[in-house]
Amino acid sequence: MPDRPEIVCICGSTRFVDEMSAANRDLTFAGVIVVAPGVFLRAEDHEADELITNEQKTALDALHLRKIDLADRVLVVNPGGYIGESTSREIAYAHATGKPISFTDPSSRA
Repeated sequence: MPDRPEIVCICGSTRFVDEMSAANRDLTFAGVIVVAPGVFLRAEDHEADELITNEQKTALDALHLRKIDLADRVLVVNPGGYIGESTSREIAYAHATGKPISFTDPSSRA
């Protein structure tokens, strides 16, 4: 028996904030420690003064890779099989670091 709960990193497009929140809730109720994106701003959803800068996006992307480092496995939230560019990079990173990866929609894998 492990001395700590499993740690899962949620990855996926931030357009799926509701689906990520549901996955986070379900995993948490199952006794899992969840690490996930902390910022869900998208350009098409907000006024110009609320957008994140390119520097902030770069920093958030790097931070999410560190979250993958902390995790025992990765869960990709990909309704309809959608996997965008950032998520593809995260999947490649997780593969390169030997993390097991699962998908909420396993019919379409990167």
